[in-house]
Amino acid sequence: MGQSVSERGDVATGRSEVFRLPDLGEGLTEAELVSWTVAVGDRVELNQVIAEVETAKATVELPSPYAGTVAELLAEPGDSVPVGNPLIRFAVPGAAEPGDGGEPVQVLVGYGPGAAPASRRAARAAAAQPPQPPTGERHRPDAKPSARREARALGVDLTEVTGTGAGGVVTVPDVRRAAEVRDAQPTSAESARETRTPIHGIRKRTAAAVARSAFTAPHVTVFLTCDVTATVELVARLRGAPAFEGRHPTPLTVVAKALLRVLAHQPILNAAWDEEHQEIVTRHYVNLGIATATEAGLMVPVIRDADRLSLPELADAIARAAETARSGRATPAELTGGTVSITNVGVFGVDTGTPILNPGETAILALGAIGPRPWVVDGELAVRQVTTLSLSFDHRLVDGEQAARALAGIGAILTDPVPELLAGI
Repeated sequence: MGQSVSERGDVATGRSEVFRLPDLGEGLTEAELVSWTVAVGDRVELNQVIAEVETAKATVELPSPYAGTVAELLAEPGDSVPVGNPLIRFAVPGAAEPGDGGEPVQVLVGYGPGAAPASRRAARAAAAQPPQPPTGERHRPDAKPSARREARALGVDLTEVTGTGAGGVVTVPDVRRAAEVRDAQPTSAESARETRTPIHGIRKRTAAAVARSAFTAPHVTVFLTCDVTATVELVARLRGAPAFEGRHPTPLTVVAKALLRVLAHQPILNAAWDEEHQEIVTRHYVNLGIATATEAGLMVPVIRDADRLSLPELADAIARAAETARSGRATPAELTGGTVSITNVGVFGVDTGTPILNPGETAILALGAIGPRPWVVDGELAVRQVTTLSLSFDHRLVDGEQAARALAGIGAILTDPVPELLAGI
């Protein structure tokens, strides 16, 4: 693919070094190459961002482990590259430095040696690059990572988009305008009947994960409709409490705390099934996953040791996790390792659902929409704030009685948030 530096005769001396896809952590075995931020012949600095890859969990920028010249690109955007496979070849001036062992430490941006990596535009501006002869390669536009994700989602060719950001950088609004212009163009009757979108990246891996979960773990779901008026009133009071100044507690905060309280009495919902060893793994910690809808698809950022957090700390952690996922800044480590999850389908006005377990987890709780409904209180009909909870669980580990008791326990806390729920305020 493309033309190598050796073919063009741009490198006079020095050694050749190949950068392989590094281990991105948490057992991830491959990544999809989204885009290169360098081209053959470019001079790069140590830790300069050279590519953007997408794993099953997140989009990640890769830094260069060398200062040198790009000699050859060994993969194309859209390729699925296994960990350890070659990505790019550099021409590096001089001999290997003493003590470097002959092999670079291949790490992610933010974890590498030396100074923090420069942004793509800053690095290019700082690098002293001599004029390069034309190579015949297609121009790669300068676009923000969020704009590249939007372009992939909308099927927009970035080379045809005019950037309005600083220095001509393509932004998300630029991509959306280009999509609107394209969609306004007349199309043939046949092409208007169908649109085919290649499945890749997070969507592809999410599909594989949920299919594996659905056909591996025997799912059962139980439901409970309950009066959460007291929870709604509690949240309103908490927003004015000194301990929550600068924070924004929501009903989800209280639901998460209620789940954590119940797990202390029903730890089987936080356990794992080890198929290889035929063992049940009891976990003495809770890593709480918060299912979050993002432009790139469903992500589940994980709050580690959530059971140790007070209610204000939990409110902060949930808000940070969701914001990080939606911004596309979540790392693979932040999106893996969950032990139990919550999904808030109520934010979309949905009453309830039957959520699929995240692989490696035994339970997932869904919070439905909260709203006024008729409810019997002390034998009298009243209008109360009501919601429906659903709990999906792995029937290999959890019996129906255990799941029912756990869900009833969560509902009881939401109906009457007892003072002990507010410990730490």
